[in-house]
Amino acid sequence: MTRIVTRACSPVDAEVLTRHGLHPVLARLYASRGVCLPDEIETGLARLVPPAALKGCEEAAALLADAIQNRRRMLVVADYDCDGATACAVAVRGLRMLGGQIDYLVPNRFEYGYGLTPEIVALAARNASGQPDLLITVDNGIASVDGVAAANALGIDVLVTDHHLPGDELPAARAIVNPNQPGCTFPSKCIAGVGVMFYVLLALRAELRSRGAFNDSLPEPRLDGLLDLVALGTVADVVKLDGNNRVLVAQGLQRIRKGKMQPGIAALFRGAARDARSASGFDLGFALGPRLNAAGRLSDMSLGIECLTTDDIGRAWELAQQLDTMNRERREIEAGMQQQALDDLSAIDPAGATTITLFNPGWHQGVIGIVAGRLKEKFHRPSFTFALADDSGQTVKGSGRSIAGFHLRDALDLISKREPGLIAKFGGHAMAAGLTLATADVPRFTAAFEAVGREWLSEEALSRTVETDGELEDAYFTPQFVEMLDAAVWGQGFPAPVFSGEFEIASQALVKDKHLKLQLVRGRQRFNAIWFNHTDTLPARTTVSYRLASDTWNGVSRVQLIVEHAAS
Repeated sequence: MTRIVTRACSPVDAEVLTRHGLHPVLARLYASRGVCLPDEIETGLARLVPPAALKGCEEAAALLADAIQNRRRMLVVADYDCDGATACAVAVRGLRMLGGQIDYLVPNRFEYGYGLTPEIVALAARNASGQPDLLITVDNGIASVDGVAAANALGIDVLVTDHHLPGDELPAARAIVNPNQPGCTFPSKCIAGVGVMFYVLLALRAELRSRGAFNDSLPEPRLDGLLDLVALGTVADVVKLDGNNRVLVAQGLQRIRKGKMQPGIAALFRGAARDARSASGFDLGFALGPRLNAAGRLSDMSLGIECLTTDDIGRAWELAQQLDTMNRERREIEAGMQQQALDDLSAIDPAGATTITLFNPGWHQGVIGIVAGRLKEKFHRPSFTFALADDSGQTVKGSGRSIAGFHLRDALDLISKREPGLIAKFGGHAMAAGLTLATADVPRFTAAFEAVGREWLSEEALSRTVETDGELEDAYFTPQFVEMLDAAVWGQGFPAPVFSGEFEIASQALVKDKHLKLQLVRGRQRFNAIWFNHTDTLPARTTVSYRLASDTWNGVSRVQLIVEHAAS
């Protein structure tokens, strides 16, 4: 059962924000998301938490400054998702701006797995330009105990920059920058990997400034030119948009709208047929991010990182087109896997279980996370999907997505303690996690995962709740109002506005056999609406939860309702 509920909003907080000059609807939206004071809506760079608050940042800055001044060879070891790609691009571009000799390595996820493994260290040591003196991990490394030990044995220093939750043992790196490591008091625990790397660069610039390193031959660079990359990685990694992350994203979007972006970002906007002049977090999360992620899911992320690091506009466009083709292929694979997953579930009643676990030997391991997310959305259950890890068929890799109130990584940690030897390795966050185990052990994992679900999840937690911002007055169904909403920063933990209200259904028809196109009537007003990937017809009168979007045709903009849910 699904309930539509309205977010609680403090009238006092909304009034304070309105008196500060905020539009009354925006004031209500912000207040219902926990914003109490006017300065909390400010997104100037001065609002950023200073780098000194991030444990390990000053040590990392000193290590990098020494490497730059001693002309040591540095090599970035990237991750294969959008956060990892943008973090790598920020590291490469930033360190070059600051005078560093820097290159990057993008391990193929299907050959080398996740994180800084000993195999990746051996690959890095055979780098074409010679063995590096310093390895820098971005968006990974906090769990790479063996990999860092292998690097140390070869005389290679390691700087770990990451944001994932650490295990019981930290790697013996020269420096670790991670807001989630023990003893770190940095308040923005949900900063993305790209944000961590950006902070390291801020600290490094301050360190070089204090050493008198900047002069006519090496002028002090502006680092805000990297914020388009920071914004993209932050939104695409679906981290919570707390106040600090909202500043990073808002500043990046501001630069993109002004045309001040990397050639690769501009090419990705063009390839996605999106107008960068009106860029929003929705564009970053649902248009650009998937195109970069497709490279890491189906091949390796080197194409994506080259797109973000090249200054050649023609090359950037060529790469963006390749990424677009990959993304189309990814969508086709995902659609087939999703249908197979739903077919597999047809003989099972998900309502009788608290979790979903599915394995198919024909699935592509690069897309299982997306399918797990689709299942989680459809059935409102923590979900894991598995694919074969290699051609031997002996091991599988799983990717999971969770619902509110069920911490996925903690669940895997509990299973690993209850069932020693079951999970070969695991990692992740509250809402997303991954693991590796023996193929023969999938049924054992399924039972253990369901056991945790039955302990942790109440019937209420398993009931889907659609949270909305309530009714919207008729006067605000205008393109200008939509433009104002789109100009704000929304995302994970600071959700985009979703309104609700009762409408009469004047007409409804399927588009392309999978989308429900609607004409909704309320009073004297008539609204165009669409419910994507929904085919069931609606009753003559119903309560609808919806987002607002502008639909432009022949130069005329009209408001369209994007239906999220409807209840009779």
